[in-house]
Amino acid sequence: MEWIDKAGYACAVGWSGSYCVTAYVGNVLHRRPIAPGSLVEAHARLIHTGRTSMHVLVTVSSADVSTREFRAATTCILIFVAKGSDGRPAAVRPWVPRSRSDKKLASVAVDHIDARATIKDLMLDDVFAGKAGARGRTLRFLVPPGVVNWGGNAHGGTVMRWIDEAAYVCAASWAGEDEAASDAVAVYSGGIHFFAPVRIGELVEINAQIVYTSTHSMHISIRVHTADPRRPDEMTLTTQCLSVFVVPDGDGGTRPVPQWTPSGDEELSLWEHARDIVQLRERIVPISASLARED
Repeated sequence: MEWIDKAGYACAVGWSGSYCVTAYVGNVLHRRPIAPGSLVEAHARLIHTGRTSMHVLVTVSSADVSTREFRAATTCILIFVAKGSDGRPAAVRPWVPRSRSDKKLASVAVDHIDARATIKDLMLDDVFAGKAGARGRTLRFLVPPGVVNWGGNAHGGTVMRWIDEAAYVCAASWAGEDEAASDAVAVYSGGIHFFAPVRIGELVEINAQIVYTSTHSMHISIRVHTADPRRPDEMTLTTQCLSVFVVPDGDGGTRPVPQWTPSGDEELSLWEHARDIVQLRERIVPISASLARED
């Protein structure tokens, strides 16, 4: 997740010539795992610009060091906003698609805008209970100075890594007591909206909750809140995300996972929103890795 953000950031800064912040990351499709010791390549390309925003498509590929044959592992779209010296959004020069792939990818970026807005509204409408019992986990810590970016805040990619770690803890604990549960892996992350910066030295609280289960998958809603350590009860929502985890069975398939049945109006609302998001996501056609890398 950090590699994705770094590649996208480099692309956005290169185009805008100014400091940029991550505003959104969507449709992170983890097609296959990346083995330790692999060569990794993160390829970013601009596919759409707004007045102050840039839509960047990132493809992460990996290869065995002996063959150097790269295969795509992950693709996603990120949106960055350019910032001026006053910290306010700054206009960026428009990007004009020229090649066949440019035009097709630009069309995809525009088509995703309405679906993304709907998913964002659904996620914000969730009645996100702070205490979710066995189906939820919470991580708390102070933002360390080592993750500071050019703007003086935590890198968006670092926040994404924290989200992934919290979701993993939630998925592994829900999946069961046996050793296989520790093998839970993310196959999808989406709807990652960044609402406010995460400042160095702040208290971070990451809540991850199971909001939907299918026979073989766990859908986890994650929210990141921050606060001044002197006022820990005054939390601000900075980031939200929905991730999907499965437990591999070792034979190319996935294990069944314990099912969650909502009880009460609040839990039922969470379940219904998650189901609606799943249906919306299925309407979004994934971007093929070959198109992403086509000139």
